[in-house]
Amino acid sequence: MLDMIGVGPFITLPLLLSTMGGPQAMLGWILGALLAVCDGLVWAELGAAMPEAGGTYRFLRTIYPGAFGRFLAFLFVFQLIFSAPLSVASGSIGLAQYAGYLAPVLRTHTASWGRLVASPGTAIAIAAILLAILLLYRNLVHLRVISYLLWITVLGTIAWVLITAVVFGHPRQAFDLPPGAFHLTPAFFSGLASAMLIATYDFWGYYNVTFLGAEVRDPSRTIPRAILLSIFLVAILYLAINVAVLSVVPWRPLLLVHDLGARQALLSFFMQTAYGTRFGPVLGLFAGRLVAMLIMVTAFASIFSLLLGYSRIPYAAARDGNFFAPFGRLHPTGGFPYLSLLYLGGVAALFCFFSLAEVIAALVILRILVQFLLQHIGVLYLRRSQPDLPRPFRLWLYPLPPLLALGGFLYILLGRPNFGHEIRLAALVVLLGVLAWLLRRWLSGRHKIA
Repeated sequence: MLDMIGVGPFITLPLLLSTMGGPQAMLGWILGALLAVCDGLVWAELGAAMPEAGGTYRFLRTIYPGAFGRFLAFLFVFQLIFSAPLSVASGSIGLAQYAGYLAPVLRTHTASWGRLVASPGTAIAIAAILLAILLLYRNLVHLRVISYLLWITVLGTIAWVLITAVVFGHPRQAFDLPPGAFHLTPAFFSGLASAMLIATYDFWGYYNVTFLGAEVRDPSRTIPRAILLSIFLVAILYLAINVAVLSVVPWRPLLLVHDLGARQALLSFFMQTAYGTRFGPVLGLFAGRLVAMLIMVTAFASIFSLLLGYSRIPYAAARDGNFFAPFGRLHPTGGFPYLSLLYLGGVAALFCFFSLAEVIAALVILRILVQFLLQHIGVLYLRRSQPDLPRPFRLWLYPLPPLLALGGFLYILLGRPNFGHEIRLAALVVLLGVLAWLLRRWLSGRHKIA
């Protein structure tokens, strides 16, 4: 649940509302939750059947035979050296947005070059990544304590939001739909696809237990339960947070001005509105600043944990002989994969020059094309190619969940307006991955001949 929540629900609600022009976009959350369940069932079957470290990397090598399986596993890790920094950058940009609430000057003096945008807030986002790298540039201990403290901070922040809404909110306001909200026009369906993309980004993380499969007790029971229970509970929390915020903050003003501070630090504006209206502007501003600091702590912890976890995947693949050897190097004294950490952090810093919406879209599309679709096709293929493989957990209503998930992901890919941009970027990453694979094989052959 901690991997799923992170900073997502605190930074994406304005993006979600703008996809469909009102609270009807919460339909995207509901369909996103159903898509997560279908996807989660696939992860549950594969994770319970192959409880090894590596998750997707191991799945692809087992599902697809021989050199083809090694190629797909390599391609998964190759896209990760782009998608992992995108994920880190999204948390960094979110942190900078709430820093902009504390110091509005961080939102001013922006400069743009095409799709690139720079401001003082960009410097804060990059500084957060550099600080996380500095803290991770050592052998780590006591991570469990840090995780518990983070979990308490996240739950405390969410509880404060929900209690504030119960005391000060007006539930009817959350469902104040615009005229024709559910007219089934082409704009409705394209907006719904965009809303589901945002929901997919926020729900992701339930599968991270499969990357630690070798260290999980009773994986045949624990992995499916962890995946499905976390999806169910987080879906409830997300919907509750959305309703809570919209019951206090009217949604229409949020969509009128693109760079409105309330859009970039919505939870702070929520607290300022709730407490300022009842107790005066001073207390309202204090509540807004306090929740901004709590969310910045959550965002930084998300950056920290993402860099920690993702830096180990290229390292493991390199040690397995199926990725570039430098990623497998350990620090001579600290014993951690320092080159993998430095690369992912450096690329994440570069991605901070893009907008949050662009970073999220690129991340989701890249992961769908080079990871999720391969797994859903793979679980269908595995049932035919290896029918006797022990499956402690069999996904329910087979083959409906993987087929529905494939349909949902393809809808997100192709149903949005201007969908071609992210798909071209993903295709470029795949092409580079193919060239890198061929180059490695050629260099490996030359080395053997020598």
